[in-house]
Amino acid sequence: MKNIIFRSFVIAVFSFFTFKASAQFTLSVGITVRAAPPALPIYTQPPCPIDGYLWTPGYWAYDDIDGYFWVPGVWTRPPMIGYLWTPGYWGYDGGFYGWHGGYWGTHIGFYGGVNYGYGYGGSGFVGGAWRGGSFRYNTAVVNVNTTIVHNTYVDRTVINNTTVNRTSFNGAGGVAARPSPQEQAVMHENHVQPTAEQFSHNQTASKDRNQFASVNKGRPTTTAMNTIGGQRFNQQGKNAPASITRPAGGIRATNNNTSTPNNPKPNNVAHNNNQHQPRPANARPINNNAPQNNNRQAHSQPKPPQQAPRNNPHPQPQAHPAGEGSRPAHKER
Repeated sequence: MKNIIFRSFVIAVFSFFTFKASAQFTLSVGITVRAAPPALPIYTQPPCPIDGYLWTPGYWAYDDIDGYFWVPGVWTRPPMIGYLWTPGYWGYDGGFYGWHGGYWGTHIGFYGGVNYGYGYGGSGFVGGAWRGGSFRYNTAVVNVNTTIVHNTYVDRTVINNTTVNRTSFNGAGGVAARPSPQEQAVMHENHVQPTAEQFSHNQTASKDRNQFASVNKGRPTTTAMNTIGGQRFNQQGKNAPASITRPAGGIRATNNNTSTPNNPKPNNVAHNNNQHQPRPANARPINNNAPQNNNRQAHSQPKPPQQAPRNNPHPQPQAHPAGEGSRPAHKER
């Protein structure tokens, strides 16, 4: 009985952490978004740097504080030989947009009919296939460094020349696509969650200020990378500038703080009302070395004439001009 309880506890804990990791990557578990994701940016795919790596297209992820941010497309290592990547997609239903996370499997499943490009035209994958334990790349669709990767072929019949639809979600107002019978069968197959490197790739993008749609207006600074943690590329396939760390409180909170018109003065600044007041032209120079009471006297009113002592209310007699006799001093009643 104790063993059964212990096993149940271990399974519950493992399921909890698996759920949290999946929620962190897919950004949709328990989250409903009313705003539609931006359109997919058009960008140049960097060449595959390592034989056996597969392309995982970029997508718009969501952050509770600052909204949508772009996770660059990247060449990545599959969890095992023979596995393919089914991209995630946004689906609109009942007034909300929800994210359906991607996964690894032996077949490509339904990804909303969204045209991510470079082999992911809305259904299936035509950028290559596994043959005899190695992956063969269709260079008519994907960009490969042929000096390193030699297992390639060319098949142009899979190219769709219709206008590329940049809509990034499935549902009303977006892509009207439903799973095919084959894709429905894939839903019931065993799937493998994104790798630890893909989790790290998602988190790195969420910390870059330039990847948020509120900043880049739908044109991310880094649209693609050759490997996870490797070289960064912009929409034209050139080197992208270095990332800018997103503020800890979020971009919106920082913008609100910096836009306040009346910021209080720091406490360590002395408030001298006379510091910037113009002085009159005939004002006397200020003597900073004078005693404190002289400074106060300079701003006070002039003193009246000195009064006689109270015990002698009458002034002393004045001296008479020469020639006159002096009269004795006397008091008047």
